[in-house]
Amino acid sequence: MSLRSAYEKFELSASWLQSPLLLLLRLYWGGSFFLTGKGKLLNLDRTAEYFGSLNIPLPKLNAAMAGGTECLGGLLLAAGLFSRAAAVPLVFTLSVAYATAERDSLKAIVHDPDKFTAATPFLFLFAVLIVLAFGPGKFSIDYLWNRQITGSSAGSGRSAGR
Repeated sequence: MSLRSAYEKFELSASWLQSPLLLLLRLYWGGSFFLTGKGKLLNLDRTAEYFGSLNIPLPKLNAAMAGGTECLGGLLLAAGLFSRAAAVPLVFTLSVAYATAERDSLKAIVHDPDKFTAATPFLFLFAVLIVLAFGPGKFSIDYLWNRQITGSSAGSGRSAGR
């Protein structure tokens, strides 16, 4: 067996990990988004007060929008339904979190990247960017829907785990 054919077999075997990994990522972080959003909504006055302390305009409205985005986006992410579309408002929400609550961490991205990556929004942002870039994988409603529409798995080329 040549080195090239051995490596090709290794790549094929490793690619089978894509969809299970994306499923675990979506379930864990989708659930985490849902829970943090639910916490914001159930404690809306306290969340709005915190947003006000960060000088976010219309703190109650923005707290409700952030909580709703995290709840709904988290559920969609976990289910693998409209995954990439759900990722966009979540990326925006996390960007606002960095720009307001984690401003010092954001400013440190170049000179102290450990501070940036240790900030609370980082892993949430990283997970949602992975789903945005690679799709939800085969274990998702999106994959099943694409397969139903196209009549085959050819439509799955838009998501990882082909």
